[in-house]
Amino acid sequence: MPLIKAADAPVFEAPLMTAIGLAAPSRGSKENSLWRFTMQPGNPGREHAVTREEIFIAISGKAVVTLDGETRDFHTGDALVVPAHVLFGIAVSGDEPFEAVAILPVGGQAEVGGDLIDPPWAQ
Repeated sequence: MPLIKAADAPVFEAPLMTAIGLAAPSRGSKENSLWRFTMQPGNPGREHAVTREEIFIAISGKAVVTLDGETRDFHTGDALVVPAHVLFGIAVSGDEPFEAVAILPVGGQAEVGGDLIDPPWAQ
């Protein structure tokens, strides 16, 4: 039984964001990757798309989501469903960090400026 203990989960650092890799193929998952991330205030939420549907669940704090040109508040307890190949970004403009979990099917990639990127926390 793949059980990923929080203390054993890999941590990935990026500018104004930390991701904790939970479920992923390298940790025993065959169909979905799941990670928890914290975005720091001032994170502009670089717009990108994904090749598979991605789901986010806000755990704490608040952010602003831009999805296909429409902007909405994203607060604790909210869920966001991002369709494949639709441009989106999550920005944190307040004074507190924003935390969420994300689920992406195995093999999903980020599309950034025409390039495909394999998120390291999803591998």
